[in-house]
Amino acid sequence: MMLQAPPSPTVLIIEPNFTGHRWRYAQWAAEAYTEAGLRCLIVTASCNADHRFSRGITDAHRPDLEIAFIDDPPPRRGIAARAERLAYVRYHRYFAHAYRFARDLEPVALVVVPYVDYFLYALALLRSPFRDTPWIGITMRASFHHRHVGVKAPDRPLLNAVKARLFRRAVRARGLRALLSIDPTLPQWCAHALPEPRAAISYLADPFPDARSDDPAAARARLNFGPGPHVLVYGSITERKGIRELVVALERMQGAPTLVVAGEQDADTRAFLGAQARGLTPAPILIDRFISQDMEFDLFSACDAVWLGYKGHYGMSGVLVQAYRFGKRVIATSEGLIGWFCMDGSLGPVLGDLSPAAIERALHDALGDAREPDRQPARGHAALLAHNTLDAFKRTLRDASRIEPASRAGLVKF
Repeated sequence: MMLQAPPSPTVLIIEPNFTGHRWRYAQWAAEAYTEAGLRCLIVTASCNADHRFSRGITDAHRPDLEIAFIDDPPPRRGIAARAERLAYVRYHRYFAHAYRFARDLEPVALVVVPYVDYFLYALALLRSPFRDTPWIGITMRASFHHRHVGVKAPDRPLLNAVKARLFRRAVRARGLRALLSIDPTLPQWCAHALPEPRAAISYLADPFPDARSDDPAAARARLNFGPGPHVLVYGSITERKGIRELVVALERMQGAPTLVVAGEQDADTRAFLGAQARGLTPAPILIDRFISQDMEFDLFSACDAVWLGYKGHYGMSGVLVQAYRFGKRVIATSEGLIGWFCMDGSLGPVLGDLSPAAIERALHDALGDAREPDRQPARGHAALLAHNTLDAFKRTLRDASRIEPASRAGLVKF
């Protein structure tokens, strides 16, 4: 039986993993294109069928937004099987498999990959998994260039040189229309290192829905918080959050703030907090679960400062964006993009190390600043955070695709 072509071009969005904020990127990309009058098909793994985002799509029965569940293709044998021990190669094959599946259902005009780091470096050798179809990728993890643009990062000259070479070839992949980076330093590096790239390489500000802080007292009442200052650790709570170092510093601090840890904890962190953090005074507030949007709003409104003293994390942080949006002081690492955005101190104190003394001083400074009503506005790199809005994110995606929202354009073009 012949399938009837959809009434508008189909945008295929492929994201196999719905953990963390990855499903959010798929959601926001779908919103960007459906608002432009296009039909979207999201492809993900079947393990995500019961995810709240998946259920919302299937329950809505919208003609312009559907979801399909596609698992890995059958395993290969011999040399091909050994090659797929590399995650880059394995994911490249999955994306090609998902593309073929979707293309057999309906014509695909554009492919969007919200997290192209799955297979970015494999493009240099394996080419596009989408044949001649135009596509857009978003990179979140590229860091080979950091030491060349003033970002504090490990010195890995051989690895970074290899990745830079692979990257140069990857951005010449067939069909790649645009590579969007949530790291503003990557387009900066590309402007000098890649004078004539085949694909457009642009900054895509890490998005968060527009929000402004509520009255802290009202938010604290809704959360049943007690008196005194509160410091928030937010998101996926793992060792990299620097949570152990923060707890040790709070244990020895006179007049310590209340520690608020909000977000799903991994097993090691859960065991550590259960054994040690409950001895803190004041008693910590541990919210070990998925945080709803309403609770997120209250948490950032209620707390006085936000902990960003991460270790071994060199990429962007959505928590930094939220802290900026809510006007909260941060205690930030000097490393990676967090350190790059915060380096001038206009967002809060920056930690040169995670010693108890350094953390204690930073907490005193941040909480003291939080009580000052007339703080200086963000300067330098930090001022870029004003662009981290959901509207800007959608506009950048549409611009990369040469698409205007349906309300402003009578004709959709690719």
